[in-house]
Amino acid sequence: ADGGKLLVVPMDGSHWLSMRSVLAALSQKEHEIVVVAPEVNLNVKASEYYTLKTYPVPLTREELGTSM
Repeated sequence: ADGGKLLVVPMDGSHWLSMRSVLAALSQKEHEIVVVAPEVNLNVKASEYYTLKTYPVPLTREELGTSM
């Protein structure tokens, strides 16, 4: 497929862990990928395969860990 633009708004957890390898493959096919995630999360981290944009949330990492 020709490269295109892709916006990803993942849920934190197992679905994101599976999605990372798909994004890496799409990136290698010249897709431009932007991932939008809360600044406090458990698994969504920066990568060479996509641009990570974060947004503020009224939650600390400890509160998130406790709620999970």
